[in-house]
Amino acid sequence: MNLREDVHTAGIPVLCQACEARHRGVCGALDPNQLVTLAKASSKQTIEAGAELVGDMETVDHYSNVLAGVVKLTKTLSDGRQQIVGLQFAPDFLGRPFKSESAVNAEAATNVSLCSFPKGAIERMMRESPGLENRLLRQTLKELDEARDWMVTLGRKTAAEKVASFLLLIANHIDPSSGDEGRATTFDLPLTRAAIADFLGLTIETVSRQLSKLRAEGVISIENNRHVSVARRDRLEARAGH
Repeated sequence: MNLREDVHTAGIPVLCQACEARHRGVCGALDPNQLVTLAKASSKQTIEAGAELVGDMETVDHYSNVLAGVVKLTKTLSDGRQQIVGLQFAPDFLGRPFKSESAVNAEAATNVSLCSFPKGAIERMMRESPGLENRLLRQTLKELDEARDWMVTLGRKTAAEKVASFLLLIANHIDPSSGDEGRATTFDLPLTRAAIADFLGLTIETVSRQLSKLRAEGVISIENNRHVSVARRDRLEARAGH
C-alpha cells in the first residue's frame, strides 16, 4: 500500500507531523520549508514481512526512513550462503548516500513502514543543509560503534551471553525508555529461531535452550513463541555480560 500526502499545516507537512524520524531521525535536521520540499517528493509505504527492500549490488535510486518494524540486512556469498550483518529499527535511515549501488541486501524482517524519497532529493538537501549531513554522519558512526560491539558479542561471549545480548539489542531499540521507567519491556521477536541462530553463529537448538533457561530463571517470559517480556532490564543486562 502506498500513501502520498503533500498537505501541510503550521509549516509542518501532515506526512511529517506524527513521524518519529522527524524528531529522532535525520529529518530532525530540516527546517519546515525543507520538510515541505521533501514531503512533496516522499511517499509512505507499508511492506509485508519477507519482502526485499533493496537488493545487494542493486542500483540505488531512493532512500528511506524506517518508521516502524525491523529491517534485516544481509550479505550473500557467491555460492548463495547468506549472513545477517545487521538490523535496522525506527527511525533509522535505510541507504548509503553518494553510493550508486547497495552494499547489502535489505529485507523486511517484520511488517515495515517506510517513508521513501528520491536519492537526488536527499543528496541535494545534504549539500544545502550541513545539519542533515551531520545527522547522517552521526547515524553512520552509531552503526559503526554497534557493529564493533557486536563483533565482541560474536567473538568473545558465551552462547548464553549472546542470546541475552540479542534480546537486549531488540529491547533497547523497540522499547528504549521502558527500563528507565521501571516498567516491563515487551516486544515481539523480529526473527525466527533459525535467523537468530544465524545472526549469533549458534545452532537453533542452542538458541532455544538458552531462551528456555532465561525463562526458567525468570529473566524473561515468552508467549506464543514470539512475544517476549522483560520484567527487569538490569537482570537481562547482567546475563548479557554488561
